[in-house]
Amino acid sequence: MTELTIPRDATDERAAELVRDHVDVGDVVEVWERDRTGGDDPEVTGEVTGIEPGYLELDGRPLGEGSVRYDRIGTVIKVVDD
Repeated sequence: MTELTIPRDATDERAAELVRDHVDVGDVVEVWERDRTGGDDPEVTGEVTGIEPGYLELDGRPLGEGSVRYDRIGTVIKVVDD
């Protein structure tokens, strides 16, 4: 697994740039929310199907139904199958 943590002071544009540099369409990722309140499970897990201007699209789902806005992302972990 490879992990990217978005700096807390990153703008939406910087967060999007960091995510674009870290993942590609087709990668399977775990996305952890920036302001997590606990728990051991990721916010969402899925295949990257789009790196959109305002959000990371997962499994072809629209924003609010599984895809995640960049300003909500705290950590993105790319899951690598061995």
